[in-house]
Amino acid sequence: MKTNDTQLDLWEVFIQSKSGQPYIHAGSIHASDIKMAMQNARDTYTRRGEGTSLWVVASKYINASNPDDKEMLFDPANEKIYRHPTFYVMPEGAKNI
Repeated sequence: MKTNDTQLDLWEVFIQSKSGQPYIHAGSIHASDIKMAMQNARDTYTRRGEGTSLWVVASKYINASNPDDKEMLFDPANEKIYRHPTFYVMPEGAKNI
């Protein structure tokens, strides 16, 4: 039996709470185009002044890694000592490092 999908395109919404802060996934919305997606995201996720900026991306453009590929993608690379903070000399008087 064939079913007709009557939903609009799915979009993922990311919100930045303050300038300089990372964008956090807020949720998903449905919209026919990017303009409608931005309006729906604003109306749905920033009604109380949460955030200073929005990212909206069509879900079809998001790719995810497969958990079975964990070792290949997230190998700690222990032989690359420069990736570890112990390789560097901390400058005297450095702050916020």
